[in-house]
Amino acid sequence: MAASSFLLLGAPLLTLAAAAFGFAARGRPSRLELGMIEAAALATIAIAAAAIFMLARDGATTGTLGALTGAQGIGLSARLDVVSATMLMLVSFIGWVVLRYAATYLDGESGHGRFMGWLGVTLAMVMLLVTAGNLVQLVLAWIATSLALHRLLLFYPDRIAARRAARKKFVTARAADVALIGAAALLIRAYAETDIGAIAAAAARGEGGGWAIAAAGLIALAAMLKSAQFPLHGWLTEVMEAPTPVSALLHAGVINAGGFLLIRFADVMLLAPGVLAILVMVGGFTALFGGLVMLTQPAVKTSLAWSTVAQMGFMIMQCGLALFPLALLHIVAHSLYKAHSFLASGGAVDRIAAARRPGPVAVPRPRAVGRAFLAALAIYAAIGALFGFADKSPQALALGAILIFGVAYLLAQGLADAAPRPLTRRMIGYALIASLAYFGLHALALDLTAGTLPAAPPPGALEWTLIVLAVASFGLVAVAQAMFPLWAHHPAAAGLRVHLANGLYANAVHDRLLGGWRLRVRAAE
Repeated sequence: MAASSFLLLGAPLLTLAAAAFGFAARGRPSRLELGMIEAAALATIAIAAAAIFMLARDGATTGTLGALTGAQGIGLSARLDVVSATMLMLVSFIGWVVLRYAATYLDGESGHGRFMGWLGVTLAMVMLLVTAGNLVQLVLAWIATSLALHRLLLFYPDRIAARRAARKKFVTARAADVALIGAAALLIRAYAETDIGAIAAAAARGEGGGWAIAAAGLIALAAMLKSAQFPLHGWLTEVMEAPTPVSALLHAGVINAGGFLLIRFADVMLLAPGVLAILVMVGGFTALFGGLVMLTQPAVKTSLAWSTVAQMGFMIMQCGLALFPLALLHIVAHSLYKAHSFLASGGAVDRIAAARRPGPVAVPRPRAVGRAFLAALAIYAAIGALFGFADKSPQALALGAILIFGVAYLLAQGLADAAPRPLTRRMIGYALIASLAYFGLHALALDLTAGTLPAAPPPGALEWTLIVLAVASFGLVAVAQAMFPLWAHHPAAAGLRVHLANGLYANAVHDRLLGGWRLRVRAAE
């Protein structure tokens, strides 16, 4: 039992102490109470940093405090490895930023202290989740995180839209809870073990059989429900009725908890190739769907919410391709920039409104789009050859090709006939930086997670089919997006834009079904 793993338990306990100061304030917190909350948040960052240092010194460890429950393996425990240390640092840092922001943002609100309290509880539960060393703690923290978030979503209980979003999230979350509880029961049946480290080691040896495959299916279902995958994504696009700090808080291990769950049980997921294939299809479609809808949204926060839907789909697809180290890297990068985007959205709107209207936009012609894609692929091939293709899996190379399509879209703007030369040079520079960043961060992620997360297995016929389908789908969408200005004024394009702006009405169907379910429940009562 390593003392370093116990250090992690101090982070959620300190955050709970911060929450207590918020609840004690009731109305507007005093400077002392806000100072104590911030001090607790800073202490959690220090604990995460110390955990990473101990990880580098001692390696992955798990300690279980069975004395708290009287049974070894089901008590309060912490697993220290690169996954938990990275997630703890991410959650604690974003939590600290959100706490500081909320202290000013809600100044004068009657429920300020209550909000800070539930914010602290939510962060503490996420910390218990990402550091959990056993199944029981993981399941309980998973459920508690959702229940605490529900209180934040209802901070303005008089808003009908807020109540609708909270109810939709509540129902979806309870379905995810049931799936995870079922998965935990199947894992216990398969391995006669609740320790997550022991389960991962046994799964890496190929043990578990049909019970483990069934557990992988339920884990995938829980992850997709948690991370707002199509068609149950609607609640995420409606939480804008909650205060802005809640939108940022979602990216501190809440909305991306589904990806964390898949990464934590990566060895189990590799036992079920069919389940991984479903993740690729659902995640890939959600990414494309969310990205297209995002482009049609007039409000900045709604556009950011749809962007998160798309990014969560991409994260799920990465896990389905067995690129778990890259999925962890994606969680970190997306959480940081999206939390900042939500917190800075108000200032960005003000700055744009105060700026002069831009001049005419350079619209790329088909030849410019073709040159852009060829140039992007050439950059990708050159930098890939520099880093070496030999040690990259086909899944990783396909993912890089998908990302380079985004680079091609940027290049198309710079290679348009009417584009100024400085814009062209800037876009080429961005393309080079993006390609270098992908290969460099890919190598870093693989190096840091070696020995903790499994490598992507050689693809079979099913995997190759999905890889080709994913690359082709993202490539076609990228070409269509780059050429959209050429046919944007066509009546068919205008109609498509209306349908996309409404999310192809999937959320409306969800509302109708949920409303009918509520009516049936009330009638039964």
